[in-house]
Amino acid sequence: MFGFRPDGRRISDIEPIVRITPYLMPTRVDSMVFLQHEVDFEMLTRYIAAQAIKGEKVTYMQIIIAAFVRAVSQHPEINRFIMNKQYYSRKNCTVSFSVLHDPQDADKGETTVKIKFDPTDTLYDVRDRMNEAIEKNRGEEAKNFADKLASFVLAVPGLATLVVALVRLLDRYGLCPGALLDSLPFHTSMFITNNASIGLHHVNHHIYNFGSTSLFFGMGTPLKKAVVEHGEARMKRFLPIGITADERVSSGAHFARFFTTMNRCLNHPEMLETPPEVVLYDPKAEYHVAKPEKKKA
Repeated sequence: MFGFRPDGRRISDIEPIVRITPYLMPTRVDSMVFLQHEVDFEMLTRYIAAQAIKGEKVTYMQIIIAAFVRAVSQHPEINRFIMNKQYYSRKNCTVSFSVLHDPQDADKGETTVKIKFDPTDTLYDVRDRMNEAIEKNRGEEAKNFADKLASFVLAVPGLATLVVALVRLLDRYGLCPGALLDSLPFHTSMFITNNASIGLHHVNHHIYNFGSTSLFFGMGTPLKKAVVEHGEARMKRFLPIGITADERVSSGAHFARFFTTMNRCLNHPEMLETPPEVVLYDPKAEYHVAKPEKKKA
């Protein structure tokens, strides 16, 4: 309320043509734009193999998330969200994704985790944070707060409708407790789904009107395309990513710079092995997260 939220700080020094867009397009579904990106799958595969030789196990998804965190550290304006037609600087960098309780048996269900990252995180920091969160949510008996809350409200007829409506109302005016927002996966910088892990193609997923997600990444199974390299034509494999963005969050020029930085990191993943030289923040929206315990995957 009054410009203060547990997860963000209201900002008003935005170009009028950008600031007016939430009034023209009140919801995220109104303002979704769809992008397609293809990462050099063969290059990433060679990089992952080289890391394995060094004793460092990393995955494609971890590299993509690390590239996202690095791009946010250089372009904080993309890590904003809109609530009640007002702009907020997010006071964290978080990523949400679904995890199967048993990766060998989809029938045992899944859950959703949300991880906080520090803008100085390296690829190895991102990997360690993700591995820790996944380990905590493996197994049929593993239930996080979001799972328990959903089970509780669904147990009483009509309660789910009431609780969701109440959370929406409190969230609109910045009155939701910080602990609740930290636990809800829909209040996140970016949501990502790894369809490649279950053998499906990439998707442009919708952005939820519930919560504050402004970006959704959908990874798919690698595809082959004809390319010309060094004067010769050949078939090459790429990792496709469908990206859905809330275009109201920032100008097209800011989005372009953000994705240029992220693409550079994906083409040169070795950049992610060390912290960024400089981290940029929105005014009065600086945040830090303690480094994870150092251990090899």
